[in-house]
Amino acid sequence: MRPGDYLKNTLVFAALVFSGHLAHRSDILFSLLAFAALCFAASAVYLWNDAWDREADRLHPSKQHRAVASGLVPVWMAVSVGVCLALCGVAVGFAVNLNTGLAVLGYLALTTAYTLRLKHVVIVDVLTLASGFVLRVITGAEAIQVEFSSWLMLCTFLLALFLGFGKRRHELTLMEEDAGRHRAILSEYSPYYLDMMSGIVTAGTMMSYVLYTMDPLTLVRFGGRRPIYTSVFVLYGIFRYLYLIHRKQEGGDTVRTIYQDRGIKLAVLLWIVSIILLRYL
Repeated sequence: MRPGDYLKNTLVFAALVFSGHLAHRSDILFSLLAFAALCFAASAVYLWNDAWDREADRLHPSKQHRAVASGLVPVWMAVSVGVCLALCGVAVGFAVNLNTGLAVLGYLALTTAYTLRLKHVVIVDVLTLASGFVLRVITGAEAIQVEFSSWLMLCTFLLALFLGFGKRRHELTLMEEDAGRHRAILSEYSPYYLDMMSGIVTAGTMMSYVLYTMDPLTLVRFGGRRPIYTSVFVLYGIFRYLYLIHRKQEGGDTVRTIYQDRGIKLAVLLWIVSIILLRYL
């Protein structure tokens, strides 16, 4: 069920923080419910994915130890529990409001399509992963019924693309000649191509974030204070992640990298604190 990956679902709180509703108790409750709904949905898809990819996972040095791939959990149990969790996620989503429920359904549909087919289509696989991150932000915005910023969507999408290309590069270099056997789509990529894509997306991410912080509407929301100063934490976090990919051969598990690397944890913490201070104090 990968509860450690629930960290990705904290994106639902982005709308709560940036909209200025952090002090509204009802909106905090709705955001927490949206977070729970996505956690149920994510675990359901993880179980289905592990059941579907069990043969390929047995070729991977770390994924071979997953419960289904190792034979610890039977396939029928993983699929059945996944169905129960998916129903719980959708039910919680619709309990918040109609649009939140539809957003959770959309997330389930997208990630299931990725598991069954889209992860085998070059470039589309990474675009699908990035779209899943955007859906998390949209779910949070719908939960508290605020308009989500196009800039926020773009920054989230580009950052997720950056992480996705980094993940593919790690898998490609880790598996080497067995990469295509573990995941057929990896044979369509090369380290040079992924490095080039990462460079383009890195520049796009930083430019989008800087333009967002300079947008007149953003300045109004921040009471005239300048959130552009927070870009230094974003820049450091991206550069640090690139360093871990190219020098430490990490990046295959984004959540694990964030949990374990002090530099990235510090950058994320300082960014969150600075945003809250500028937005509310």
